[in-house]
Amino acid sequence: MRKFLVILDDSSECLNAIRFAAMRAAKSGGGVEILSVIPPEEFNHWIGVGDIMREEARDRIKAHFEVFAKWMRDKQGVEPTLTIREGELFNEVLGQIADDREIGLLVLGAGTDKKGPGPLVSQMIKSAASVPIPFTVVPGNLSKEQLEAVC
Repeated sequence: MRKFLVILDDSSECLNAIRFAAMRAAKSGGGVEILSVIPPEEFNHWIGVGDIMREEARDRIKAHFEVFAKWMRDKQGVEPTLTIREGELFNEVLGQIADDREIGLLVLGAGTDKKGPGPLVSQMIKSAASVPIPFTVVPGNLSKEQLEAVC
């Protein structure tokens, strides 16, 4: 089964990327893999404190995922999977693509900030020639209705 890989983070554009991936997966018979990456700098504390913070970060990610997973199951009929990795975002995204050969498309949300689409989108565009799968950039300012019309 072809899977759509989407990044779960705290950005507002994440929502549109997740919606797009779920709608496309539902219409194409594919799956959705949600990747969340914990940056390494979050745990530069004493070992015990770092372990507690790591577990708290994982718990927050799982709770956030469950909100989106329920919507995907109820509204799109898609059962997403969650992968949590630790490291630098760009490298971990490429690592997940390399590790899971069923991933066929990376779906990214573009920020609406005047600074640009966001660091991951910018880095992917700069590295597009070496990214092993196609990727789609979903504008963060599209409405739910506009997304439905595209999908």
